[in-house]
Amino acid sequence: MSNNETRASATPICDQLRSSGDWNPAWDAFAELDPAWAEKFMAMGMHAVLSGVLEPKVFEFLAIAVDASCTHMYAPGTRRHIRKALQLGATKEEIAAVLQAVSVLGIHSSSLGAPILLEELEAIESTKTAGARAAA
Repeated sequence: MSNNETRASATPICDQLRSSGDWNPAWDAFAELDPAWAEKFMAMGMHAVLSGVLEPKVFEFLAIAVDASCTHMYAPGTRRHIRKALQLGATKEEIAAVLQAVSVLGIHSSSLGAPILLEELEAIESTKTAGARAAA
């Protein structure tokens, strides 16, 4: 068994995040430096979802709030979690409420997240429209 195979089998949560597209490439360096630590860190972060304590959509709301907050302002994560929340059935009103709630930390949260929400809604609508045209 190669080192890569050993690492992959020892990091099921990290592997799952990679295969589902939920892996942030910024995590690659610390996962390479210490795969066991990265796995424990991801397990801690995913515990609420994996244990069933939080519904996946609620987890996405929290992730949106963290990533869009003025102390983090991480646009790629905000986009990824808005997209995931929409896929899980969140409404634009629910996501806007999350952004409004976190905006008390700073108005930048809403100015970052609201345009992303509108872009993602437009992308979904474009996909639906293209699908309807192809079916016709």
